Amino acid sequence: MFIVYAAIDLRNGKVVRLRQGDPAQQTVYSEDPVAIASRWAGEGAHWLHVVNLDGAFDDAAAARANRQSLTSIAAAVKVNIQFGGGLRSMSDIKSAFDSGANRVVLGTAAAEDPRLVSDAISQYGAERIVIGLDSRDGMIVTRGWKQDTPLSAAELGARMHEMGVIHALYTEVGRDGMMSGPAAEMTGALAQLTNLHVIASGGVRNLDDIKEILQYAGRSVSGVVVGRALYEGTLSLRAALDAAKGY
Repeated sequence: MFIVYAAIDLRNGKVVRLRQGDPAQQTVYSEDPVAIASRWAGEGAHWLHVVNLDGAFDDAAAARANRQSLTSIAAAVKVNIQFGGGLRSMSDIKSAFDSGANRVVLGTAAAEDPRLVSDAISQYGAERIVIGLDSRDGMIVTRGWKQDTPLSAAELGARMHEMGVIHALYTEVGRDGMMSGPAAEMTGALAQLTNLHVIASGGVRNLDDIKEILQYAGRSVSGVVVGRALYEGTLSLRAALDAAKGY
């Protein structure tokens, strides 16, 4: 089943979008995350993709406030929540699930601490763990996209599949928040190379981009995260959900 995830990126308790993950290029869309979650739920969303940006940036105090927002969202709307950002220990993962997440995304942890991924799968099951393959020109970046690594997305993804991972989220950092078009072909290739079910993320502008990604649904591309296009009004969530029906 192909899933359209409506993104809610949290920073200092506000709903924001960054350009290419740069905190200096931030747009604030709302100071009420619950209202935004209710809006997307009202438009038919079955999944929200909630990101704790302060967690990714290692700002512990602000990250805790965002975790409270997760709790509030989970209490207010009856949709599934995929949650990521700064989850780097079993206690972080447990806290996310306790706060209402249905799935967690492990990005930096997958590259730096593969044993944590293995432990999380053992405890919670592979369906509830998503690996974040955040990449710049195909190479993995970590720590809020600030740290380069020598790992390619395909290499890390293949390693994770061997460990029992099923789901991955692939973000091409250069496209994220830029509304410059998705890396659909790269996402499809990554799914084939790694045997993972890969969620596309970054660059979606409009319904045509959704339709382009859907061309790869038969090749293990399992979903797409949409953010800025929803907030800027260039893509209707209802239209995206309708397009994905039947895939």
